[in-house]
Amino acid sequence: MGSLGHSKGAGLLAGTAVVVCTAVAMSGAAVAEPSPIRDEAEQLGRAKARLAIAHGELEDLAIRAETAVERYHGELVKLERAREDHRAAQQRLTDAERRHQEAQAELAKYAANAYQAQTGGTPWAAVIAGRDGPQQALERAALIEMMNRHRTGAVQKVEATRNVAQVFRARATAALRAQQEATRRAQTAKQDAERAVAHQRAVTVRLKAEKERAERILKAARREEAAPPLRSAPLSQGTGRELPAFVRGSRRGITVVKAALRWLGTPYSWGGGNAKGPSYGIAHGAHIKGFDCSGLALYAWAKVGVRLDHWTGTQWTSGPHIPLDQLRPGDLVFFARNTADPDTIHHVGIYLARGQMVEAPYTGARVRISSIWRHGLIGATRPAG
Repeated sequence: MGSLGHSKGAGLLAGTAVVVCTAVAMSGAAVAEPSPIRDEAEQLGRAKARLAIAHGELEDLAIRAETAVERYHGELVKLERAREDHRAAQQRLTDAERRHQEAQAELAKYAANAYQAQTGGTPWAAVIAGRDGPQQALERAALIEMMNRHRTGAVQKVEATRNVAQVFRARATAALRAQQEATRRAQTAKQDAERAVAHQRAVTVRLKAEKERAERILKAARREEAAPPLRSAPLSQGTGRELPAFVRGSRRGITVVKAALRWLGTPYSWGGGNAKGPSYGIAHGAHIKGFDCSGLALYAWAKVGVRLDHWTGTQWTSGPHIPLDQLRPGDLVFFARNTADPDTIHHVGIYLARGQMVEAPYTGARVRISSIWRHGLIGATRPAG
């Protein structure tokens, strides 16, 4: 401390003391005297560490919640397909039963005609019972053969239509069971997602408080604004009505990007977003009009006539995969918990330019522009259609 005897050193020490006392007071620790410079550095390091941990936990919570939400979206898509399969199977069963009934009616009609022939109710009896020589005998034989063939054909037709009806009945039953199982999976996925989002929201409150405390310490220690957030700052602010001049691409891609940029600042809503724009979502998003990540992608691409499911799973397979060094405006950029496994995709953004994308990030956030260069980037797709 002797080397700080000059006035300049004394001023630095005084400033340091103020900073350290402020930081200690905010952290809840009590000290009798100002700490030395190395204590200030340690305090600053701890604040940085707490800030990094809070950012990491928030990011992990967002990923977990979004994974659960997208799994639920996937189960909804599968449930709708199961319902369509069941409806189709029921229609085929109805058609098969109608044909079986028609075949039974035809056989009954034949039986009635045969009975009338045996009792003299029709000319058949006279032909069959006739005694007028060889010619009549041949005609009688031919008629009997024809009637036998008709009877055999009618019986076979009844049997065949019965078999077909049984096959379609079994398929309809299996389709119903598949629909019931899909409904159960969707309900389970929804409950899981609700729990994940509720946990995220609860922990986010605590972590945000920790972040704010750490940022105040950093601000006091550095005498400048708090450290920037983990994700990149937006390229521009406002409504997004004006496209940055450097964003260049196909007319279709530019239309997609403009559609997404229009809704910058719109709240994240779980299940929100359709081809018409922001909408009220489900569960925690039921009272929030906005978008979730796949809902924003669905909306933007609908503007160029491409229909996407409300699920990152099928959005990933909606077109060719594009190398990251060949991205164009409008391409969909995906993030996964395991970048070697597309089944773990949980988030999608709409590529803008210069490594930036438009995204609906997570519960509590708003549609924004962010960097694509972050953990979990698995690849990109250019939807076809």
